[in-house]
Parts: sequence; structure tokens; C-alpha cells
Amino acid sequence: MGKSEKKIGVIIPIFNEEENIQLLHNRLTKVVVSLNVSYELIYVNDGSTDQSFNIIKQLAQTDTNVKYISFSRNFGHQIAVTAGLEKVNSEAVIIIDADLQDPPELIPEMYQKYKEGFQNVYAKRKKRKGESALKLITAKIFYRLLSKITHISIPLDTGDFRLIDKKIVNVLKQMPEQHKFLRGQISWAGFKQTYIEYDREERKGGQTGYTYRKMIRFALDGITSFSNAPLKFATTMGFVVFVISFFLICYALYSKFFLNETTIKGWTSLMLSVLFIGSVQLLSIGIIGEYISRLSDNVRNRPKYIIEESNVEEGN
Repeated sequence: MGKSEKKIGVIIPIFNEEENIQLLHNRLTKVVVSLNVSYELIYVNDGSTDQSFNIIKQLAQTDTNVKYISFSRNFGHQIAVTAGLEKVNSEAVIIIDADLQDPPELIPEMYQKYKEGFQNVYAKRKKRKGESALKLITAKIFYRLLSKITHISIPLDTGDFRLIDKKIVNVLKQMPEQHKFLRGQISWAGFKQTYIEYDREERKGGQTGYTYRKMIRFALDGITSFSNAPLKFATTMGFVVFVISFFLICYALYSKFFLNETTIKGWTSLMLSVLFIGSVQLLSIGIIGEYISRLSDNVRNRPKYIIEESNVEEGN
């Protein structure tokens, strides 16, 4: 039998955050205790290779509000949050990273908005300190591109730091996709939403786990999960290439039968045409392959993650 429902549940994905966990826990505890409500803190260890998990287990020994889930390996940030969402047992759920770039002190304001009737209270960044110009530019381009090509409204300049109602959590549990893009799924679910603005701080300690490779993969997950625009682009380019090829064929036939030319003059233009057509074909195949890959992952229906150790009660 599961435990009684808490008022607030906080989900914290962890990947090599040994330098930040204790400070985060102290600040989180101070904030949620000030709300005078029952709560649970769920730390999800996403295959950390440092002392993160040992620190979390030590916290659980001294604080009964601390729950943990430890994966058998690294499954990724979005999957770690998903595991927390599937195990949390609270009326309102907060998602926050462990690097302290998103301040826990915003939680009371989020909770106040929740009590006013909002079911999705997300934090919108005004400034992002300590990040490279390249990362800021690429993030800005990605979010604005995504808003243009998707059929749902995903708020700009927001991450996963937010408070959501258990109704939204229940909707997310019904979404079995292997490649998660939670902020998009939450927006797709609808419900009454609002935001609070804040300046995002620099990472307190350690190194970010979001490499550019992971950022590109995350961007692809977001685009392919909520937009068919790349497929439409591939179709359009295929049509354009067909039209160009048709005129080239007509020109070749005209040159042979009416101009009595046995060869087509202009080697450069011919090679450019061949390279152009070939590149469009490869691009189109790559786009289609991305969608097929995601369909294949979902069809195989493997578990999204494997839990090696946990103190979360069964039935939550």
C-alpha cells in the first residue's frame, strides 16, 4: 500500500553533482519547511560516477523526507525527471536541477500561484549568467525555431524548472515516448498556466553534463516530437529537385536531337546539379531516418530506465 499523498514533491535529477547536493538540500529544505506543508524530495541519480549517490543516501538516513532512485547507468536528464514523475506522490510537483542555477527560493512564489488556481507555473529566464555566447545564441535560435515550426505553444526562454499539478503528472504518465521532451509535453497537455521571471545564476560547482552533442540530441528530440516540419521540408526539396531535374532532362534531349550535340556542354554546371541533387537526397533520407529511429525505439517498448536501488515505497 502506498504512502499518503504529500502537498509538495520536488524532483531533482542528479548527474555528478557531489559539490552541489548538500547546499541544494539545505536551501530546498529551508524553503519547503517555510511553506508549512508536507513534502518529499526525490533525488534521481542518473548513473553518477562521483560520490553523488553516497551523499544522497546519507541525506536519506537523517531526513525521512528524502527519497532516492538510482539508475543502473546514465539514461539522460529527461528520463531521470520522468522516473521522478512516475514515483512522486504529491498534489503539486516541482522540477529543479541540482546545479543551483535555478534558485529554490522561487518555490514559495510558484506555490502561491498554484494556490491561486494555476496548474503549470514555469520559471522564465530574463538573464543567463555564466554561459558562453555560443550557447546563448544557439539556445535562443532553437527555442524560437521550435515555436515557429511546432503546432503547440512552448514558452520561450524556459527550462524544466516549474511547478505542475498532479493532473499534469498523470497526463505525462500516459505518454510512453522513449525520447522525452517534457517542457513540450507539458505545454501540449494544456491546463491553466502562468510564469514568474528570474535571472538564472551561474553553476555553483562541478561541470555541466549538457555537452553540445547532448544539446543537439535534445533539440532533435524536441523538434521531431512536436513538429512534422522537417518531413515537409524534405518533401518540398524533393519536389524542387524534381522540377530542376525535369528541365535538365528536357535541355539534354533538346541538345541531342535539335542541336545535334552528342555531349552536354558545361561540365561545371552538370557537376553542381549532381552534387545538389545528391545532397538533398541524403538530407531527406537523414530526416526520415530520425523519425523512423524514434518509431523503432517506441515499437521495441524497452523500459525507459532501469532502477538499481531506491527507497521509494512501491505503489506510489
